[in-house]
Amino acid sequence: MPSPALTRAIPFLRWLPELRKPGALRADLLAGLTGAIVVLPQGVAFATLAGMPPQYGLYAAMVPCIVAALFGSSRLMVTGPANAISLTTLALIAPLAAAGSGQYVALVLTLTFLVGAMQLMLGLARAGRLVDLVPHSVIVGFTTGAAVLIINSQVGTFLGLPLARGLSVYETLRAASFTLDKVQPSAPLVGSVTILAALLWRPLNRIVPAMLVAVIAGSVVAWLIDHHAPPGWPHLATVQALPGALPPVSFPDLSLDTVRALFGATLVMTLLALTEAVAIARAVALKYGDKLDGNQEFIGQGLANLAGSLFSAYPASGSFNRSGVNVASGAHTPFSAMCAALFLVLILSFVAPLVRFLPYAAIAGLLFLVAWGLIDRKEIARIWIDEPRERWPLAVTFIATITLSLEWAILLGITVALLAQRFFGRNDKD
Repeated sequence: MPSPALTRAIPFLRWLPELRKPGALRADLLAGLTGAIVVLPQGVAFATLAGMPPQYGLYAAMVPCIVAALFGSSRLMVTGPANAISLTTLALIAPLAAAGSGQYVALVLTLTFLVGAMQLMLGLARAGRLVDLVPHSVIVGFTTGAAVLIINSQVGTFLGLPLARGLSVYETLRAASFTLDKVQPSAPLVGSVTILAALLWRPLNRIVPAMLVAVIAGSVVAWLIDHHAPPGWPHLATVQALPGALPPVSFPDLSLDTVRALFGATLVMTLLALTEAVAIARAVALKYGDKLDGNQEFIGQGLANLAGSLFSAYPASGSFNRSGVNVASGAHTPFSAMCAALFLVLILSFVAPLVRFLPYAAIAGLLFLVAWGLIDRKEIARIWIDEPRERWPLAVTFIATITLSLEWAILLGITVALLAQRFFGRNDKD
């Protein structure tokens, strides 16, 4: 039996023997297969949201997922591409290079390396409690604002309008209102069918993932439109065929100028990625009576991003959706997350050429659903009614997220939270 010190340093030594228990290996294999099917449409959608070519969202679900499972503290959290992380990637790097360009991809992969290095250093420095400094109301406000930005980024695609990237919410609404006469009927039709299919299939989500059914439904409708639409209907834009199942080797650009340009982005992304990962890990640990080592989770996330940067992955973190699927599928150990990554490679070997039938309008529909799921309406109502001191941080963070840069949104939210705490503290004393 390994010593406690050794299992803390090498977490997989703690859970690996559990695979010998009856049914554990089978449960993890099935949960991994389900997770691989779920991340197939998600990865493409999140990469689009991050301004990266579609295959990079799938690459982020491979090596980082395996490394985080081996060296992280959480048993059932799945690491990979995430919604808020993807949106933040675009917001941070788009001012430095054109989204989707070679320079943009190189900067994002370098950001992955720098984020991983900082996460690892924080973990080794036993700084796991730093995440506690970010108030819960700030995270709720930021997440809600991120949901609005996700919807904003997909309005043009959903309506089939050639809206420029990076428009503010106001600019998007204004541009869309002036070009409503140019809406392509096929795009909103495909997007709406995708959303409707996902909603109708939700009761059967455990049998076949609703997002997968939605993608297939949207793609079939797009194919029917292309072959039977009235004359004059434009061809729907679709994802290009993926180049392959295995992630290519990549190397970060660690020149002084690049590191300096990415310094602010690295701080923001590190804070956001760790906050999201630890929040998910805590929720899972609390629900299943497991112990969570925040410092070890920092180390696991850091190693995951460091390794991911060498295999074409953009910044990864804990995934709300995939972790929920993993738990619901009956996973027992982190081996299920490793299986998800390996099954994804296997599935891509067969379906990669079929991705070219996936219309971007269907991806926009999926991202609308993701954004709606990010808005925790019950929690917002609870904070607003029961915690008056947290109203201002929530509101300021939300407004700043949709109007300013994301790093300023978080900093402003934390500042307002500290001021509110001090103000209410004085009132309590008085």
